[in-house]
Amino acid sequence: MATKIRLARGGSKKRPYYRIVIADIRSPRDGRFIEKVGSYDPMLPKDSENRVQLNVERIQYWLDTGAKPTDRVHRFLDAAGLLKREPRNNPKKAELGEKAKERVEAKRLAEEEAAAAASGASEEAAAE
Repeated sequence: MATKIRLARGGSKKRPYYRIVIADIRSPRDGRFIEKVGSYDPMLPKDSENRVQLNVERIQYWLDTGAKPTDRVHRFLDAAGLLKREPRNNPKKAELGEKAKERVEAKRLAEEEAAAAASGASEEAAAE
């Protein structure tokens, strides 16, 4: 059975609380799980020691049996020193989309035409 270490959302509306659970990959996000191995409370300050709580022994057991953590849980495990997470690199993230590139190009052409028209008008006025 393929298992994941993932977050299961709880709490009320606009007050999230997450359980870190071991679940079959086919089960729904907040549905059936095998074991609860920790919790995450995003409402607490980032430096609070109760923000992320992990049962390190059980998580290590499940990692040894082949459970794969989700990206967010992998970050928690990296912070706890259980796993090493490589930083991601997406160099295309800052690039503009096609339509945005077209708008920038159109704006640049309009500014050049306006500057050329203004310099042409000033040359005519100087010639008179």
